[in-house]
Amino acid sequence: MRIERGDWALGLRPDLGASITSLTWRGRDVLRPAPDDLDSPLAASSFPLAPYANRIDGGAFAFEGRAVRLPAMPGFEPHALHGVGWRSRWTVLRLDDRTIELALAAEAAPEWPWAWTATHRLTLSEDGLEMSLGLVNTDAAAMPAGLGLHPYFAVEAATRLQLSAPRVWLTDAREIPERLAAAGELIDWREGVAVAEAPLVDHAYADWAARAALLHDGWRVDLTASPNARWVQIYAPRAEAFVCVEPVTHRPDAHNAPATEDSGLRVLKPGESLSMTARITASEI
Repeated sequence: MRIERGDWALGLRPDLGASITSLTWRGRDVLRPAPDDLDSPLAASSFPLAPYANRIDGGAFAFEGRAVRLPAMPGFEPHALHGVGWRSRWTVLRLDDRTIELALAAEAAPEWPWAWTATHRLTLSEDGLEMSLGLVNTDAAAMPAGLGLHPYFAVEAATRLQLSAPRVWLTDAREIPERLAAAGELIDWREGVAVAEAPLVDHAYADWAARAALLHDGWRVDLTASPNARWVQIYAPRAEAFVCVEPVTHRPDAHNAPATEDSGLRVLKPGESLSMTARITASEI
C-alpha cells in the first residue's frame, strides 16, 4: 500500500503490524527502507506500539491484585516486548491520496489479558507525515495502558542526532531500567552527536522535550510528538544505517515501577482512552 503527497511518499503493510515500509522526501530515505521480502516489523521502517511500549521484565507484573504473566518475545527472552499491535493484522478503515486509517480489535488473550481496540491514522501533507495512535479499553475491568511509535530513521555517514532530554534510565545486564541518571553518564544528545561515533545505546531518556532532529549533509529531518510522550527510547546500534528515536508515553518496565513513581503508565477504566501523535518533517539546510 502506497500514498504520495507533494515531495513525500509512504509505503505501509497493514497486515504486518501496521508497519511502515518506506518514507521518502524528494527521493531521499527519511526512514530506513524495508526489504522487498519483509516478514517482520523489526526489519520495517516503523511500527506502532500498543497497549504498551518496550520491555516488561520477565513478562510479569502485578496489577490491582492480579498476577499477570505474558509470554516472552522470541529473541528478547525472558521479557515481553512492545505490546500486541505490531504483531497483529490491522483493518483498513480509510484509504485516499493522503490518509490511511487503520483499526485493530483485540480480545483478551495470553499476550494481553484485557480487551481493547486501537486506531492508527497516517496522514501525508506537503509538509510531512503525521501519525496518530489511540486505544480504548473495551474490557470489563481496568487495565494498564501505554503507547509508542518505533521509527527507524535512516542515517548517513555524517548524520548527527540532536534532542533535549536531561536524564536517562541506565539498565542492568538484562536491559531493564535500574537507575535514573544524568544523560551525560551515558550520552547527552543536546548539542548533537554523530550517530556513527556514538556507543551502543538502547535506553529510555526522561523529560524529553518531544522534539528531535536528524542533521544530514545538506538536509534535516525533524520529529515532534505530543506532550504526553515524555520519554524517548533511543536505539543506536553500531555500524548500522539507522537510529531509532521512539516517542513513548511511559518508560520501559513501567508496569513494575514503584507506585510512587511517575512512570507514565496510565490506568484506563472500561471505556476510557489514551492517544498520542507524532510528526515527521524535512527541509534543506
